[in-house]
Amino acid sequence: MTFLHLPADWVSRLSRYSIATKAKIRGHHKGSHRSARFGSSLDFSDFREYHPGDDVRHIDWNVYARTDRVYIKRFLDEQEMRVHLMIDSSKSMERKWLFTKQLAYTLGMMVLTKDDRLTVSGGQEKTVPFRKKGKSARKLFEHYMASLPGPTQNSFAGNAGFYVAKDSTVLFILSDGLEPIDDWVLFFKQTPRFSQDVRFLQISTAEERNPSFDGDMRLIDNETQEDVNVSMTQGALKAYQDKREAHNKALEAVCRKQGIQYMHVHAEDGIQQIVLQQLARRNWIE
Repeated sequence: MTFLHLPADWVSRLSRYSIATKAKIRGHHKGSHRSARFGSSLDFSDFREYHPGDDVRHIDWNVYARTDRVYIKRFLDEQEMRVHLMIDSSKSMERKWLFTKQLAYTLGMMVLTKDDRLTVSGGQEKTVPFRKKGKSARKLFEHYMASLPGPTQNSFAGNAGFYVAKDSTVLFILSDGLEPIDDWVLFFKQTPRFSQDVRFLQISTAEERNPSFDGDMRLIDNETQEDVNVSMTQGALKAYQDKREAHNKALEAVCRKQGIQYMHVHAEDGIQQIVLQQLARRNWIE
């Protein structure tokens, strides 16, 4: 059995991809992403005239031989990207947990393979976050994801904190988005302080979108334990779907207002289709 039921060659296939962003790459640590600054990478930028104090190792002697003027080569600097994955671990995520872990593992591996810095948290202080950088941390990350406990929280949006998300280049939030809109409004208002590139991935299943229930039943909320007796008629199903659609539109509108990128993905589409097609098409990866 492969890790998290992913293809055996999944990690090697991911090596061609990286997280795409237009946000400024921060930090003084080396990574694999070009910044607007000049430094000592192997990516040539241009020439400029030599000034006293410049590194003589960067003098282009071929240009000097042709022009009798001293120029130095400038190279693009490479800075690390800091990616934070915040995973909803509330009880409503139970049936989506394997897919959510697949998605988090996939994004995390892209980050580490490019020698960038990765943080993974559940937004809860009592949950120990993963905080590592570079290829050497990939085995530790795999162990972290394998041992990540299942959903146990009663609320995510209402209680989550950004205590380890400071100075994130990209902040991913993986959730089903099922909590009240008012909780999400307060949640998303916090995000600009921690990252200028925030992306919300709302995860749903076919059973959530189109329940197959029939007849009289008692439904119990996984998180609040509140129950309701309902006759699952076509009219009741239509009312549920209308409310669900209105909720999702309101959630997307909140994201848009806060400058947060939003994407709704269907778990049954599979990790390969979602990552290699949907995320690539939206330029979330490159």
